[in-house]
Amino acid sequence: MIRVKGLCKEYGEFVAVDDLCFSVHKGEIFGIVGPNGAGKTTTLKMLTGLIRPSSGSIQMKDFDISEDAVKIKSFLGFLPEESPLYEGMEVEDYLLFFSELFNVAEDTAKQRVNELLFDLDLKADGKKIGDLSKGMKRKVAIARSLINDPDILIYDEPASGLDPMTSRYITDYIRTLKRSGKTIIFSAHNLYQVESLCDRILILKNGRMVTLGTAEDIRKDFGRTQYRLEFKVDDFQDYDLSTVEISKGNYVIVTDDMDIVNRTTKWVASKGGDIVEMRTIVPSLEDIFLGIMGVDPFVY
Repeated sequence: MIRVKGLCKEYGEFVAVDDLCFSVHKGEIFGIVGPNGAGKTTTLKMLTGLIRPSSGSIQMKDFDISEDAVKIKSFLGFLPEESPLYEGMEVEDYLLFFSELFNVAEDTAKQRVNELLFDLDLKADGKKIGDLSKGMKRKVAIARSLINDPDILIYDEPASGLDPMTSRYITDYIRTLKRSGKTIIFSAHNLYQVESLCDRILILKNGRMVTLGTAEDIRKDFGRTQYRLEFKVDDFQDYDLSTVEISKGNYVIVTDDMDIVNRTTKWVASKGGDIVEMRTIVPSLEDIFLGIMGVDPFVY
């Protein structure tokens, strides 16, 4: 569906995006994550044709964006992180105006607007866009991105700055878009949202790809499964491990070595002690991301 090869963007001596290569499959939700300045928004803008790459190629549905940008934009929907709206217009008029820009037939456009208002729970009621809440405005922007019924959606921080209920609603709506056959690329700082939504995830750092794969693939490559064992014992003098913490009067070890867990449980039993809790700590995508970026997450 989408093929990106050797994609670069330079601003003078500054390299914003450096030699990106990836593909996005039809019907996939593809996440792009990274810290501020990693090149996420620049990459998305190149995918939409808003800025030209310094080098490299982008193909969508066998069209090359350097040669067929207008054709590609006809089946593309874009939602920028900051999405100004015509606040003096009513919602229905605004969406119908954009349907005209995409040459959508009038009857089809009216039907599509009604469907989008219903699907997004957008109760416009003749209101002007400037009178809507931030969450409702974001829904209007999403509706605008769908007015031409695009096959490919590119969303930059679709739920940024929204209250939890609206953010959850938009996350669930993105899932329905996938079920309808849309191919979706989006960036987000909410890594829980990314992990729950995305089929595959691209992690960027300083404009370069660090890794690409499913959340599980990334967890296997970069994560470290740990084991937390909490126990009670009266005689602790001959315990031969130094990495022990005390929590609520109990002893706690956290280790990635299962042999240490087995040895400790046997030792506790030999002392007549009790195992209070034993659990596996599987790193979240956020834990792994922080580790990749050089921050040691506190995971227990």
